[in-house]
Amino acid sequence: MEKWSLNELYTGYDSQAFKEDFKMLETWVKTAQQYAQELPNSRLEDAVLIRKYIDIATQLRSLLLKLYGYVNLSLSTDAQDETSNAMMFQIQQRASKTTGFSTSFSKWLRETKDLDTVLKNNVDLQVYAFMLKRIQEGAQYVLSDQEEQLISELTQTGSNAWSQLQGLLTSVLEVDFDGGITTLSEIRNKAHNPNQASRKKAYEAELAAYSKIEHAVAAALSGVKGEVNTLVKKRGFESPLAQSVYDARMTQETLDALIQSMRKNLPMFHQYLKRKATILGHKNGLPWYDLFAPIGASEKQFTSQEAIDFVVKNFKQFGDDLANLASRAYTEQWIDFTPRKGKRGGAFCFNLHPLKQSRILMNFDGSFSNVITLAHELGHAYHGDRIFKESILNASYTMPVAETASTLCETIVKKAALKDAVNEEKLFILEQSLMGSTQVIVDILSRFIFESNVFKARDKGPLSPTLLNQMMIDAQKEAYQDSLDPEYLNPYMWINKSHYYRGSLSFYNFPYAFGLLFAKGIYAQFQSRGKAFVKDIDLLLQKTGQMTVEDVAKLIDIDVQSVAFWDQSLAVIKEDIDLFLELTA
Repeated sequence: MEKWSLNELYTGYDSQAFKEDFKMLETWVKTAQQYAQELPNSRLEDAVLIRKYIDIATQLRSLLLKLYGYVNLSLSTDAQDETSNAMMFQIQQRASKTTGFSTSFSKWLRETKDLDTVLKNNVDLQVYAFMLKRIQEGAQYVLSDQEEQLISELTQTGSNAWSQLQGLLTSVLEVDFDGGITTLSEIRNKAHNPNQASRKKAYEAELAAYSKIEHAVAAALSGVKGEVNTLVKKRGFESPLAQSVYDARMTQETLDALIQSMRKNLPMFHQYLKRKATILGHKNGLPWYDLFAPIGASEKQFTSQEAIDFVVKNFKQFGDDLANLASRAYTEQWIDFTPRKGKRGGAFCFNLHPLKQSRILMNFDGSFSNVITLAHELGHAYHGDRIFKESILNASYTMPVAETASTLCETIVKKAALKDAVNEEKLFILEQSLMGSTQVIVDILSRFIFESNVFKARDKGPLSPTLLNQMMIDAQKEAYQDSLDPEYLNPYMWINKSHYYRGSLSFYNFPYAFGLLFAKGIYAQFQSRGKAFVKDIDLLLQKTGQMTVEDVAKLIDIDVQSVAFWDQSLAVIKEDIDLFLELTA
């Protein structure tokens, strides 16, 4: 039960099911290529051509999600597996051959003047209206068929390869600690150790280990960001951030309101961090190695079964569907718990629409913090479960709303645990919650600042480890200001965050802040409206693949373009900070 099962996808690369699906992918790729060739001169009715596109796209999406999912999940727990690495390359190659199918349809649809009429007269196509209009609108950023095909092929040996290199190097990195060798995930987990000397020693060991791979990973980051800078200009976006905002289906006004509110409310987080520093005996701000130091006391160490039981118990206060989903994830072995060499760090959830299931990767060490992470990832699985009710082409939600269910589930568990706790345990749980909120507001802001500066610097030349370290330190100082000890920051935070290494997804940082505060606003409504509000939340999650961020929020009467909304959500966190200051006075 400590490792996930992938048998529901395939039992292996030699299985009949994998071979058949791989062969079927080839067939549908050829069908897609033929469609792209015939489309410009086709005399078929628009509705017929659109329906045919949807049929082909549905088959391709389903097959690619299963095949890519199996390979990607396999690599996540064994980055050095040669068969998986080779298969990933083959699948990416085949996926790149469908580029012409997408670009041809996009350009054809751009010239379709009467799309609204087609949709009005064809009920079966109306469910895809949002997707089709987004394709039509996005055609302005699409290059020629030849350019798009070349880009698709080159990214396999460009940003995708650089990303795989970062994942490989960090997953197999050997960290010297206490006379032995440990993994990066295990050493980072020691940041939560109750013993300060152990935390500091682990922090120093982590930084020392990064120096072994800094040049290779800097080259990877330089390669990814260089590629993005080039393509953004070529497509006509003002900047990588402008493309990220567009891809997120949100407006710049929404992002500006969010960032403005985050900056305005930084002082309350600084106040919390300074108090934590004082409690731990520091006079010059909180050193990085004590950011995750536990405050208060909780002797409880969780087994995986105990962690699930704890989460399920608290999920029931929200609804049976959520609790049952969490139980199912455990009993059906959707979760890979244990850290080990070759397994990537951190945690994630992978929704598998064709199976109506998800898979969750953890690096579980039994801490309460990891229990909260488990609740977070199960929230992603719950979002998947809601959106599985829609067709696979309507199931692609964007990053800002992707963190909504996960953060809501975190909040549910934290609040429930806090309510039942007393004395030192209450302080411990409260501080764990504040620790997480600080990461998602203050540290995420530092990452947003860092990535913005990285893109600017990459325009001037390659990125060296020295330059990246300095930019990371500068970003941390800007966000944390004097609440952290300037002698003990973390210049290497750019190495272990895989989010920076995605060529097709820049600025995977502000969505976390959006998700946290959006979820806080939703939770506040849940508290006042009770379980009757759950059906509205479920509808919101189900429709995230078919609406802009702003329209999704309007389903529950939230205006995300208003600074006032974000301030109200941050006020919920301020209540916890005020309580922490009161309890530690």
